[in-house]
Amino acid sequence: MMKLYYFPGNASFTPHVLLSETGAEYELVLVDRNVDAHKSAEYLELNPSGRIPALIDDDLVLFETAAICLHIADKFPESRLAPAVGTTERSIFHKWLFYMATTIQPEILLYYYGDRHAVTDEGTAAVKAAAEGQLGDMLAIMDKGVAEGPYLMGQDYTLLDPYLLMLCRWCRNFAHPPRDYANLGPYLERLSMRPAIANTFTSEGIEAPYV
Repeated sequence: MMKLYYFPGNASFTPHVLLSETGAEYELVLVDRNVDAHKSAEYLELNPSGRIPALIDDDLVLFETAAICLHIADKFPESRLAPAVGTTERSIFHKWLFYMATTIQPEILLYYYGDRHAVTDEGTAAVKAAAEGQLGDMLAIMDKGVAEGPYLMGQDYTLLDPYLLMLCRWCRNFAHPPRDYANLGPYLERLSMRPAIANTFTSEGIEAPYV
């Protein structure tokens, strides 16, 4: 049985949704950030970066959200959470996944943890403001990406969709939040009603408004 190490609303959200989508048997293990459990020696053995999530699948230990998501999708191909390897669709899928994981997600970290990149309060505020501006441009790209819908890959729901919802949720307090974009707004509303996503919100104690 797989074990997902999680904290409500963190980057473990998408793997949690995907495990629900597959119908797999799994165990949730809370990593309580409120008591710095993610910095404990025990957890650092699983994820030396001290970030959440981590996944154990038999003898395999994984960290990094995108890697965990791909593992789940490929382990349960019948769930159709990713296009088949070697297809054009898989390459397009990789483009969006890597854009979210390596461009949007790090920029969100700058927004929330600007103090790691500045030495004064004024500097931290400047980092945060700059990150919000950059993220606005990135969200505009995603807004265009979901324009034809109903999902990011068109007619096919994939792991990209809960991943994008998770990122948009983290941007919900922006001056121009994702829900206000012409295409992202309806897209996020549709996703929020999907059973596996709605059940994950409930399981993690996340209350509306979700995005």
